[in-house]
Amino acid sequence: MNSRVVVLLSGRGSNFQAIAEAQLPIEIVAVISNRPQAAGLDYARSRGLPAVALDHTAHPDREAFDALLADEIERHRPDLVVLAGYMRILSTAFIARFEGRLLNIHPSLLPMFPGLKTHARALAEGIKIHGCTVHFVTADLDHGPIVIQAAVPVRADDTPDTLAARVLQQEHRIYPQAIRWFAEGRLEINQGHVNLKGDLTSQSVLSTET
Repeated sequence: MNSRVVVLLSGRGSNFQAIAEAQLPIEIVAVISNRPQAAGLDYARSRGLPAVALDHTAHPDREAFDALLADEIERHRPDLVVLAGYMRILSTAFIARFEGRLLNIHPSLLPMFPGLKTHARALAEGIKIHGCTVHFVTADLDHGPIVIQAAVPVRADDTPDTLAARVLQQEHRIYPQAIRWFAEGRLEINQGHVNLKGDLTSQSVLSTET
C-alpha cells in the first residue's frame, strides 16, 4: 500500500512538482498552502490533487493557525507530512504532533547555515562546498536528524542566484529519494541519527557535481 503524503508549501512548489513527477510509492492526499495565491496550489489542481488554502493572516497567532493546520492535515490521515517551501516556522505543539513523520528540505549542508539567505551567506564565508539537506523536523530549527544531503562546488564566479539554481537541481533529486526511502520503511532514527535499513555504506551524502 502506498504511503499517504500531505504536502505543505507557500509558493511555486518546485520541490512539490519534483516529488509529484517522480513516480514514488506514495499517494499525495492533500496539498496545503498558507498563501491562497500560491502557484503550487494551481499545479496541484492541474494534477487533480486536493488543494487547500489556509490563510495564516486570518488567525490571531501562530499557535491558533498551527492548530487549525494540524487538524486539516490529520483529516487526510497522512503517513508523512512534507514541507516543500513552506515558509513559516512551526510551533512546538505542531512539531510534536507530527514528529517522526515530518520532513523538510533546506538549501545548505546542515548544520551549516540554518535559517534564511543560505547562498549569500555561503558565498560571504568563502566556502568551497555548498548543497542541500533533507531532514526530519524537530523543535530545534533546521537541526533535525539528517536523511540525505547533496553537495555542489562553489565556483569563483557564483552569485547567490547561480548557486541557488544549481543547489535547487539537487533538491529536486534528493527530496524524492528521501521520500521513497520513507515510503519503503527504510529510514530508522536512532539517537538523533538516521540509518538507512538494508545498506551497509553511507548514503546520507550524495555529491553529484564536479
